[in-house]
Amino acid sequence: MVNGHNFSNWQVKLSFLYTILIAFVIWEGNRYLHFSLRSYFDWINKPVRKIAILILSVTFYTVPVSVLLLIGWYKIFVNEPVNWNIITESALIILVAVIFITHVYETAFLVKESESGIIRNEQLERAKAEAELEALKNQIDPHFIFNSLNTLSHLIENKPDKAKLFNDNLADVYRYILQNKARDLVLLREETEFLQSYFLLLQIRFEKAVQLVVNIDREALDYYLVPPISLQILAENAIKHNEFSEAVPLMLQITMKNDQLVVHNPIHRKMLRKSSSRIGLHNLGERYKLTTAKEITIKEEENDFTVSLPVLKIY
Repeated sequence: MVNGHNFSNWQVKLSFLYTILIAFVIWEGNRYLHFSLRSYFDWINKPVRKIAILILSVTFYTVPVSVLLLIGWYKIFVNEPVNWNIITESALIILVAVIFITHVYETAFLVKESESGIIRNEQLERAKAEAELEALKNQIDPHFIFNSLNTLSHLIENKPDKAKLFNDNLADVYRYILQNKARDLVLLREETEFLQSYFLLLQIRFEKAVQLVVNIDREALDYYLVPPISLQILAENAIKHNEFSEAVPLMLQITMKNDQLVVHNPIHRKMLRKSSSRIGLHNLGERYKLTTAKEITIKEEENDFTVSLPVLKIY
């Protein structure tokens, strides 16, 4: 379009400025259309319509505006008839460039929206998981209090001399629950010490009919983490579902194997009035998944009940 032989130095400069003006008008106009149409059409729900509208809007804006501005260039800078071949070729080049840039824009927006969607979904999932975990933690209080009050009531009626001792130890145990309920993980040492305190409550009531054996290397107690109040739930579950006596005691054994706490007790099934809902084990399993992203393993055989709890190692 610009012939250096027939144009003065100033005409060449002004011609290039005019072509920059053409680019600016085309750019801003298409940019406005692009952003305006984004609120009405989206790729996910109506992709074909989105493509059709984009192509039509780009074409019906770019081509007429380009032709008019190019004709203006001829009127201002050239004292010759309009060369429609040059205008047609120039308008097509501009249209192809605009379509390419629109494609780049849409790709960038889609990538950004996809990333934003992923982040938003992750935030929603995290918020949901935190809400579920908090709800599961809140179930621990009433569950523990209900069982403890039943035990205390039984002691007051049958062994009043031990009721006060039970009540004093209950305060210490419940203090641990209140202090650690908000935590997601505790040291294995803290959890085993809490279990031993809880077992003191059981032994006040059942004496030698319940026994606890913890066979874990002492050094390992300070290198592993578990969700709080995990072992107590398993002990409570064993007491609830089994018959036991001093002649045939209930023995809860805890060992460490392959980065898992293995909690085992023999089965002497108690005849319950109604089938168990297993809310304690379900609660524990859900808390484990939400806190550690790992699942507990429950293995129930004819005479043995074993639960394996994954533990997290402190590196």
